[in-house]
Amino acid sequence: MMRIRTAALSLLAVALATTLAACDRQNPSAGAAAPAPEAAAEAPAPAASEAFHAFAIGSLQATALRDGTLSVPNDNAVFGVGLTPQEVADVLAAAGQPTDTLHLSVQPLLVRAGERVLLFDTGAGRNMGDGAGKLGEALAAAGVAPDQVTDIFISHAHGDHIGGLVDAQGALAFPNATVRMTAQEWDDLRARAGAEGANPAQAALVAAITPKVETFAAGAELVPGVVQAVEATGHTVGHAAYRITSGSDTLLYVGDSMHHHVVSVQRPEWTISFDRDADAGRERRQALLAQLADSGERVYAVHFPFPGLGRIERQGEGLVWVAE
Repeated sequence: MMRIRTAALSLLAVALATTLAACDRQNPSAGAAAPAPEAAAEAPAPAASEAFHAFAIGSLQATALRDGTLSVPNDNAVFGVGLTPQEVADVLAAAGQPTDTLHLSVQPLLVRAGERVLLFDTGAGRNMGDGAGKLGEALAAAGVAPDQVTDIFISHAHGDHIGGLVDAQGALAFPNATVRMTAQEWDDLRARAGAEGANPAQAALVAAITPKVETFAAGAELVPGVVQAVEATGHTVGHAAYRITSGSDTLLYVGDSMHHHVVSVQRPEWTISFDRDADAGRERRQALLAQLADSGERVYAVHFPFPGLGRIERQGEGLVWVAE
């Protein structure tokens, strides 16, 4: 991953800059959206009773698993690259959000489908310090043992999504699970792990999961009738979303197509430094948001306020996140 310039990016940026993520900066394009309505408040620090949130996707049992929270300052090093802190603060303030810091939740998703236990992303592991890496605790609170997980679907190979694949000793955290990601993402992860000067922890993670990895192409049906990959490149070279289906009900797990429930939705044209290809990320984000607003499809957003469930709706000439 390329180092984020600003040393003040708190623990999130330090971890992302030195472990498993790959983030580039690009120049933003101008744009505007309608003012935000009152938005859901940022999730507080988790208590033991708030480690998970159970819900249904049709007849499927699903569980949002709280891995933790991450924060970045409003200094345009991550959100609104090329703009000013005041421009970002104006959008946040209109939505009733703090203006000095942007808070991101981290919540992998668990779905039970017959005898299969499906996990979407694995959280930060040891990559983000004490603020995240609590997936194991959330699973235990939800009554799921790591060896029960049969399939892991990785949206992309950034540290806050794959860090939980291994435990503190570097062994597989989910020993019985097949790890699935796009072929492009797996090739890119291996290339970065093998590059000169790569972080040893990255190479060790790749070595540990290699026997378990199965790759796929965009649009592949991964669990017949239940899980289908949806192409969502731009954030990374092989970033994928996942559509989870039960009867007539669907849920789209969007991965990092969006990061912040206000800024990403109301100003999708703004550049975020986490996107490998800023132009592609911006175009994909705008297209996906419009599609979701038109379809009304239910969304699972891994970095939106816990539990990350809701829909994208139109308000005036803009879009807003409406949490369940």
